[in-house]
Amino acid sequence: MSTSRDDFLQRVRQAVARGNRPGTAPPLEPRGQVGYQGAGADPVARFRDEFLAAGGVFHPVASPEAAALEVLELVRAHSARCVLLGRGEFLEPLGLAERLPGLGVGVTRVDAPDAGRDALFAADIGISGVYGLIAETGSLVAWAQPDEPRSLSLLPPVHIAVAHRRQLIPDLFDLFDAASRDGGPGLPSCLTLITGPSKTGDIELRLVTGVHGPGEVHLVFIDPGVV
Repeated sequence: MSTSRDDFLQRVRQAVARGNRPGTAPPLEPRGQVGYQGAGADPVARFRDEFLAAGGVFHPVASPEAAALEVLELVRAHSARCVLLGRGEFLEPLGLAERLPGLGVGVTRVDAPDAGRDALFAADIGISGVYGLIAETGSLVAWAQPDEPRSLSLLPPVHIAVAHRRQLIPDLFDLFDAASRDGGPGLPSCLTLITGPSKTGDIELRLVTGVHGPGEVHLVFIDPGVV
């Protein structure tokens, strides 16, 4: 009688015989509901609770204008002098590139020709959009692209993300299903799941934040249902 071990070894032998070239592996069987958790009856509440539990700071607002004011207040509260600014469907309409200099803050667009290494490392805050929000785990999905590279959400000590209710995805499995339906070139060069501020327990088994990335992660969440 065939066992799971026998089936696995047979697939390995077949892959070796074919040379294990890209595109030669048989398609995966449908996953169905195996491993799927979903987001429950209230995805927004699930995301908020998980995000807060991971150490994030949640800022619900009802409109883009309220989001812009919230971001400006966060920049002011942190006494930021230099900000890295990305682009995106819900970030660009906030007009932050025009409004931040009014606070005496220098703005560097990460896709600008003068956005060199020194400017990236000098930033106090990185402001980005997101590709999606995973309700199950309270995670932000950063999708690397020229106008929002990895440095935007990883280098500054404070990360402010702006997202809309429409970007909420129930489960991690749904993220990859959605990405495959977008009709684009597929996954980016780097996809980062951000679940709260950077943490490590390598030093004497003590949890330390802000070692390998931002020590603070804020999400300005635009939800027209907020009252």
